[in-house]
Amino acid sequence: MTTHLALLRGINVSGHSMIKMEALKTTLEAIGFQNVQTYIQSGNVFVDTEEENPAAVGFKIKQEIFKAFGHEVPVVVIGSADLEACFKNNPFLKEKDIDTKKLYVAFISTTLQSTSMNDLKISQFKPDEANIDGNRIFIKYAVGAGKTRFDQKYIEKKLNVIATIRNWNTVTQLLKIYEERE
Repeated sequence: MTTHLALLRGINVSGHSMIKMEALKTTLEAIGFQNVQTYIQSGNVFVDTEEENPAAVGFKIKQEIFKAFGHEVPVVVIGSADLEACFKNNPFLKEKDIDTKKLYVAFISTTLQSTSMNDLKISQFKPDEANIDGNRIFIKYAVGAGKTRFDQKYIEKKLNVIATIRNWNTVTQLLKIYEERE
């Protein structure tokens, strides 16, 4: 049995694509996922399944959400190693007196190339900063996520990927839940 974390993008935000987590849990259990657990209303769902391929799990979840709730919801599925890498590889954590409230992680549907940083043109968003690490982009917002144009829509458009962003507190909590499940 493999535990996967499905990160749903764009649900329960500003009254759009509303899905109650209990209804989502019941729906996913009905199609065979086990030990379904959600974390907060923004679409973080742990599932256990015999399926080892994260993309297959994401596709199945995406299809079922559309069928059950009528919402087209992008899904990025990650494992515990992805969350652990956030702590090992985030260059902003090495900064003295870092304000973790300004740290975010964009989880990407595919592994990015080293040239992807050039495609993002992050310099035009200074003083915001970003760093690519495989299928993650570490972000440090100077003012906050709500006051920047360097957001999930911009990342998706520039890199032609699916992306979903989580704040550092959520990343920390998701790793704790993963560790408790193992």
